[in-house]
Amino acid sequence: MNKVEQIKLPTFKDERGPLTVIELKDFLDFEVKRIYYVTDVKAARGGHAVKHEKKMYVCQYGSCMAKFHDGEKWIEFEMKGPDDAIVMKEMCFREFYNFSEDAVLMAISSVNFVAEDYIYDLDEFINYVKK
Repeated sequence: MNKVEQIKLPTFKDERGPLTVIELKDFLDFEVKRIYYVTDVKAARGGHAVKHEKKMYVCQYGSCMAKFHDGEKWIEFEMKGPDDAIVMKEMCFREFYNFSEDAVLMAISSVNFVAEDYIYDLDEFINYVKK
């Protein structure tokens, strides 16, 4: 699957603690429209696709599992903070689960929130991608 790529962000460590850097121009080919993050996660997140969206996910702290479907198959990643990131280069259906208690997952999106653009059914997503 070439729609999703896991990357390591540069992290610099010294006696003051780690500093992780995201130079957006090095990883993203889109204008950032929205940033959000989840904390204190009690259940799985995601379970949807967003029409025309590209995205970067950064596990800032803790850990979680990430799973992406490109319309043909699933691919799964383990993410551990502070330097694991996933770049979603094209629209995919995604799910995040097995969050550690301290996990912080940030998302950097190419689109603003538009409720009508969300697809919550995997079969509907697969049919949409095949059009």
